[in-house]
Amino acid sequence: MALAQAPQINRQAEWSDSFDATLPEVNAVNSLQPTLSPEALGRMELAIQRYRVLQASGGWPTITPTSRTALRLGSRDKVVAVLRERLIASGDLRQVGGRSDVFDSYVAAGVRRFQLRHGLPATGMLDQATIDAMNVPVAVRLRQLETNLGRISEASRDLADRYVLVNIPAAEIEAVENGRVRSRHTAVVGKVDRPSPTLTSKVHEVNFNPYWTVPVSIIRRDLIPKMRKDPSYLADQKIKIYRWGNTEREYSYTEIDWNTDEATEYMFRQEPGELNSLGTVKINFHNQHQVYLHDTPQKSLFGDGARFHSSGCVRVQNVRELITWLVRPNGWDRGQVDAVIRSGQQLDVPLKLPTQIKFAYITAWVNADGVVHFRDDIYDRDGAGTLALR
Repeated sequence: MALAQAPQINRQAEWSDSFDATLPEVNAVNSLQPTLSPEALGRMELAIQRYRVLQASGGWPTITPTSRTALRLGSRDKVVAVLRERLIASGDLRQVGGRSDVFDSYVAAGVRRFQLRHGLPATGMLDQATIDAMNVPVAVRLRQLETNLGRISEASRDLADRYVLVNIPAAEIEAVENGRVRSRHTAVVGKVDRPSPTLTSKVHEVNFNPYWTVPVSIIRRDLIPKMRKDPSYLADQKIKIYRWGNTEREYSYTEIDWNTDEATEYMFRQEPGELNSLGTVKINFHNQHQVYLHDTPQKSLFGDGARFHSSGCVRVQNVRELITWLVRPNGWDRGQVDAVIRSGQQLDVPLKLPTQIKFAYITAWVNADGVVHFRDDIYDRDGAGTLALR
């Protein structure tokens, strides 16, 4: 009975009928509905059922490339026939006509859809990162779904009508209001050795054109080694030295012994401006980990496939859109946000409506259109048998 039902589950959970549209895979993959919701649990259970059936039927084939060159539209290779089977098994391609060994537009669209579901650059080309993700066994993907069912259940409890979700493995942020995603943002989150924490709090303040006070952990791990190599680093980055709690006297770097940890006894504060590590704005919420959301001058990082570069805090792409949503209950609009940033004025704005924020570790979920998403278990928390690919 389960085997007979598998195609119908596949159709509901994985596919869109309008395959010949220009970019239907983008429309299906990027849902306007939030990751967290009571309905999300039902979608996860359907996906688990489908993947159990898929596992029982033998899973999907392994892609073994015959060339080091990435296959792309127009390529002809015998591995394309296996690629078609792999994409059909996961619902990324319907069986269509044409030469089985030709990488045609249908195969390219199926690869792009697969890439979007796995957080890979949607090039439509069969590169090594895509092959690695395709060759993760169905049993591993099933365990990811089962593990994340509990995580989504936990994270969906006590959701406010208005909240911000930071999904760490996806390096993505959702601003949600009344059950609908108002904006979605690419993010940069913590490195493997400096992970972003899971937490629940409330955003209570926005700092425009902020100073950046270097945390002691970064002084010890980053700043001291940089100064040993390049004594001009602080001046180049417009970072001033004070004693903690006293900004009346500025110290010179020559007053510190950089061959010891003496620097941790001082406060290093970077001036507002284009070099500031926080960019133009910082978003504050109470937490024991001393993390926050912020802008960044390093905009190029948002284009990386694996965006795990920070020391625990989270950098936000298109941060002004998120800020505008947060301060709207204060009576602000986008024009006011832009004007304050443009002025360079250091301004702290308490929110009249504090907004719930959740940092969650979700490596598998199913969106409202039934599309199953997976992300790498970057912090190796999914248990035995799972993979942290990148």
